[in-house]
Amino acid sequence: MTKNIEKNKGEIIIYQDKAGKKVVDVRLEKETIWLNQAQIALLFGTKRPAITKHLHNVFKEGELIKNSVSSILEHTASDGKTYKTQFYNLDAIISVGYRINSKQATKFRIWATSALKEYLTIGYVVNKKTIAQNYDKFLKTVDDIKSLLPADKNLDNKSILELVKTFADT
Repeated sequence: MTKNIEKNKGEIIIYQDKAGKKVVDVRLEKETIWLNQAQIALLFGTKRPAITKHLHNVFKEGELIKNSVSSILEHTASDGKTYKTQFYNLDAIISVGYRINSKQATKFRIWATSALKEYLTIGYVVNKKTIAQNYDKFLKTVDDIKSLLPADKNLDNKSILELVKTFADT
């Protein structure tokens, strides 16, 4: 499930498919992403009742605690009015993604499993596409990290990557 990510207004991320078609706007808040049930359905290519059923089962089975993965947030609808709406964080979205039976959910599971496998086997996951799109920002981050070291310390590429990994773990 490869998605292009474009930051918009600092708090909304737009997920697009490979053809550039907009899939869903994602709310970035409290160090996680938030989607309502309609957006989760859109993301996984299914209908809202399926999302409702799977969320109910996630909470009923004790996989997640509803109060820790959901929040009432304000949402501006297409009519321009602001409504208080139930949103679910990344933990809930992932749980539902592993329960939905659709082509998009299958792509999600393949992507998520691949990222998890890479993290478990090498200790970190690098989103090469995002780094390529933000290469200058990435290099600045590496320079910022290097500036934290003593002036007499020379680093090779392997040491820099290890330093970035350690920094990311913090």
